[in-house]
Amino acid sequence: MTPTLYFLRSSESKIVHNMTPYAHKDADNLNIYYDFYGLTPNDLGLYALVDNTIVGAIWSRKIEGKAPLLSLAVLPEHRRKGVATAMMEQFLLEAGAVYKELIVETYGEYSSIKFYKKFGFTTREETVMQKLLKYEEITRPTDGYDPRRWMD
Repeated sequence: MTPTLYFLRSSESKIVHNMTPYAHKDADNLNIYYDFYGLTPNDLGLYALVDNTIVGAIWSRKIEGKAPLLSLAVLPEHRRKGVATAMMEQFLLEAGAVYKELIVETYGEYSSIKFYKKFGFTTREETVMQKLLKYEEITRPTDGYDPRRWMD
């Protein structure tokens, strides 16, 4: 199953709100992950659709002057089907153009730690992992497209 990925816009903050409990089930103050999402240039995110249903989201926020905190959520019935991997691959491409590093809270879950290690995250603290990002220009299919060209 290949999900269709879309950028999260500020008008879609409800998606972040709905997915936060799946990403941070052991966190105390969940609203820091979704309150006013998308209203600053420090917020970046994607969501995944499968059969016209939102099945996952990945987003980051700069909280309290720290490195951007990554959140990743996939609905339980869609886990282990490649949704998280597809979102993470695209997100890391996009994040490299915006951030120098990302951190993620793993809550000590072995499967989460293993997943993030696959993408180059390293242990920073007992329940926090970090990834240093290398800036890369993003090339999109529409780059270089001139809408006037068809008129020639």
